[in-house]
Amino acid sequence: MNIDASLLLQAAQAAAGGQQYPAATLYLVATPIGNLADLSLRAIQALSLADALACEDTRQGGGLLRHLGLHKPLIALHQHNEREASAAVIARLAAGERVAYASDAGTPAISDPGAVLVQEVVSAGYRVLPLPGPSSAVTALSVAGDTAATGFAFAGFMPTKAGERRMALQAVLAAERQSQVVFEAPHRIVDLIALLAELAPMRSVTVCRELTKQFESIHTAEAAALPAWLAADAQRQRGEFVLVLHAAAPQAAAEDDLPAEALRVLALLVAALPLKQAVALAAQISGAPRNRLYDAGLKLKNGGDE
Repeated sequence: MNIDASLLLQAAQAAAGGQQYPAATLYLVATPIGNLADLSLRAIQALSLADALACEDTRQGGGLLRHLGLHKPLIALHQHNEREASAAVIARLAAGERVAYASDAGTPAISDPGAVLVQEVVSAGYRVLPLPGPSSAVTALSVAGDTAATGFAFAGFMPTKAGERRMALQAVLAAERQSQVVFEAPHRIVDLIALLAELAPMRSVTVCRELTKQFESIHTAEAAALPAWLAADAQRQRGEFVLVLHAAAPQAAAEDDLPAEALRVLALLVAALPLKQAVALAAQISGAPRNRLYDAGLKLKNGGDE
């Protein structure tokens, strides 16, 4: 054990050692999403007391233990073997052991394995003790500043197939009063941003890249402006992404509340121009809100259908 690891374990013992860590219990340990300093002292204490560590990737889990100067048996438990590996965890719990579980990064069972394990352990009659900690979804929500939202929902990754992807994103956007958290991989971020710009050009989006890491970046803009922003710097397309789709701004429910002159101008422009251009011009001419003009223009384009 090196001196740094020894100091970490001493600090964890001093801060969290007085808490209860019952035997025959599964401990869900949230691990850093990019910055090792985010590992809590309580998590360190739980790992030090665990008889074994189940983990999504034994290379990641083993590396975390080495950072702490710990040596524990490792159980590979990932999306392809979660139910089978849960049996090995339950066998250890039956022997009175403490077992910790950690996914590769963040909080287990949030777009990571862990839910099946929890279900199996609880069904077998054993306790599950969650240790709160890092979560990229919550981290992104905290920095989005979405004052219009009445709550939030976690959508995770969108489907990879284009048709399914469009339908899933439309469903996400339909929840207009909530912030929606979406994950995306670097090789698909351009396509996702383009689709957002098409489906909800006026919706504010916070794009978080490489959260907690050295090259972390956070940018909020209307979806319509994001394709150009993303294309302006190749570095903006690299890394892991968390997007917060902001709630739609509070507004009157129907275009009937728009001034009659604004609707007249909009109708003329929609008949002659692409929708986004017509809305932009109508907003300049009438001074009416762009988001309400866009909704009204969309209905005009669709022949009045909802």
